[in-house]
Amino acid sequence: MTSQRAPGVGVHAAFLRVYEPLAAFDGPARRRWEAYVASGAAVAPAEGVVRERAAALRAVAGRPPQVVPHLEEHAFVQQVDGVTLVCPWRTRRRALEALEEFAAELPDEVVRAFLPLESVHAAGEELERERATRPTERAAQLTSPWHVPLRWFVLVDADERQVRLGSPGGGGSTSVDRMAGRGLVYRTAMSRARRRTARALAVLRRTVEDGDVAAGVEDLGRWLEEFHPRSLVELDYGGLVHLLDDTALAQDESARDVATALAALGEGDVGAATEAYARVDARRKALQAVESAS
Repeated sequence: MTSQRAPGVGVHAAFLRVYEPLAAFDGPARRRWEAYVASGAAVAPAEGVVRERAAALRAVAGRPPQVVPHLEEHAFVQQVDGVTLVCPWRTRRRALEALEEFAAELPDEVVRAFLPLESVHAAGEELERERATRPTERAAQLTSPWHVPLRWFVLVDADERQVRLGSPGGGGSTSVDRMAGRGLVYRTAMSRARRRTARALAVLRRTVEDGDVAAGVEDLGRWLEEFHPRSLVELDYGGLVHLLDDTALAQDESARDVATALAALGEGDVGAATEAYARVDARRKALQAVESAS
């Protein structure tokens, strides 16, 4: 899942998050998050996106510029059936991992055009220390600028969809206010997400020749296996909702279309699968057109 771990510096991104119960954390981490929840410091995901963006911009604008942002550790919090679940931001860790992936995919000459190699090497050394001191820590949030990856929809069901409508970019005087009024979110139990991933993989391996499609879903499934089995999985359209009007937002049934496509593939109905996929692809291309125009 390269390039999806980094905190986005813009607001037009979707997010896939895992909220784990406090019992999933070891002693010191559990006590820290228990105190954090009790303090009331947790903020809504929309505000978290704005804070991470501000931290990224401060890092870039600093003298000298920083390759990764620094931000006080926070977590998103959910209460489900009386159980407290947390999704740590781990902003700096995610940024370090994204930088590592970026540098690994390109020759030094290209990397140097974007960032000083000394800074990249220093960030790599910091990441090695992080992994050595906290080997079980992993990114609980993935980021996807300008679109929702199709494989994310495999994890959720159409009936788990929650939509909040309103004027795009309206509803308040601050960026947080403007983001808070609209939303499209799916939430599901980890056990359901894992079962759906397994079923999708079985269909894709049997019917789709492009091995990268199944590999992407398999990679996502491995990521889910790293978390507590009683976690909550959240697919959040994030800032993408501000690129859509109410009609487009209300009619976005991408999870239903992906499920329809998989079911049709499993039954050998290629025509129905193609039609369902085309509906999802049309929405993706509409968002890409906005990105190109920007």
